[in-house]
Amino acid sequence: MSKSLNRRNFLRGSALAGAGALATPAIADNHTVTLKMQAAWGGGIWLENANTFSERVEKMSGGSLKIEVLPVNSVVKTSQMQDAVHRGVLDAAHYVCAYWYSKSKTASLFGTGPCFGWSSQEVLGWVYHGGGKELFDELMASLGLNVVSFFNSPMPAQPLGWFNEEITDASQMNGLKYRTVGLAADVLLEMGMSVVQLPGGEIQPAMKSGLIDAAEFNNPTSDREFGMQDVSKHYHLASYHQSQEFFEITFNKQKFESLSPEHQAIIENASMAENSNFYWNNTTQYAKDLQTLQNEQGVNVYRTPDSVLAEQLKAWDVVIERLSAEDPFFAKVIDSQKAYAKEVMYYLGLNQPDYRLAYKHYFG
Repeated sequence: MSKSLNRRNFLRGSALAGAGALATPAIADNHTVTLKMQAAWGGGIWLENANTFSERVEKMSGGSLKIEVLPVNSVVKTSQMQDAVHRGVLDAAHYVCAYWYSKSKTASLFGTGPCFGWSSQEVLGWVYHGGGKELFDELMASLGLNVVSFFNSPMPAQPLGWFNEEITDASQMNGLKYRTVGLAADVLLEMGMSVVQLPGGEIQPAMKSGLIDAAEFNNPTSDREFGMQDVSKHYHLASYHQSQEFFEITFNKQKFESLSPEHQAIIENASMAENSNFYWNNTTQYAKDLQTLQNEQGVNVYRTPDSVLAEQLKAWDVVIERLSAEDPFFAKVIDSQKAYAKEVMYYLGLNQPDYRLAYKHYFG
């Protein structure tokens, strides 16, 4: 074989090897990075959601980035999760803003705020396209918190919850010891209720023992998993106390910034993808479990009367006015939300047909 032929073969082989190297993602050559993320959930559908996010990150990274999901209380208590991420004890946390709003009531506006005619979908629109994320980052800086957060998984409006009798008038709620979290506590206090803030796993035992008279958590699936149907047979859907909420996945800022740009982008986009996965998966399961509660477990299911919803809105007005006067940053966030909702919901309100009318047409 001639030297020129050997040279051509060598160059051809080198070119192919180079093309193969270029085709291999850069992140595949890195060592595997593993982050520890504690969830606020000990089991059930929301821990499944945390695991789905983790699995999505691992698949998108080709296995070079893994998130180890730890269930509730594995390292710290739920109330300590944000501080643990801030200090680097945990790399990340999977929870909701309402769980740390004691540091700033403005935090509750990022998930459990007033209803300006919008749902969780539109609040997430405000977060990512209406200035909400920038305001959240400003809040983190003002609190001196060393975290980076992503928001996903728009939840349907939360039920008013479980009571010992059917609620037909807001006056029946006066004086009741009731479990909720976040700014909803301020709103229901304004309505005359006595509010107790408890983590999810303590709700059913508290109602069973009489520590509380009524309670809400979030949805028919989680409520059924907690066994609420064993302590009450009166379940009220629809409420403005927490009519829009979503998950916050928060990372230690130094840890996040130490990741490669590819890994950072994977976390961000995996979070975005969870918006669809959560809504499609969870709404389907919530609907099935509501049928089970009603048809198999003897629960009376009601839609909360409009008169009660109207009283909730009045209570929200009082709470918003008071907190806005106390905290200019709270007022700044409220103004931003109102501006976004006024424009977007004007369009949607005019454009969306009455879906309940169509439902009644076909199903009665």
